[in-house]
Amino acid sequence: MSFEYLWFFGWSALLAAMLFFPVSKLVWTLSVKRQQRKRGRSLDERELGGQLTRARFITIFVVMAFALMFNANIFGFPGAR
Repeated sequence: MSFEYLWFFGWSALLAAMLFFPVSKLVWTLSVKRQQRKRGRSLDERELGGQLTRARFITIFVVMAFALMFNANIFGFPGAR
């Protein structure tokens, strides 16, 4: 693995880490609002915790995909020259 690959995936991981908390908060908020509207009531603590776990799991894939596509678009995918 060359330095070019390490540089590309390192910056992608850094971008994904920086985006993780704001995006997980956004996904969690949208999920909770949708559940409250669907059920017609506020969620209890157990349900909120479950939605937070679900939002964080979904966020991992969303931010990694975004970070890889962003870096591939800006810098080009390593070895594709």
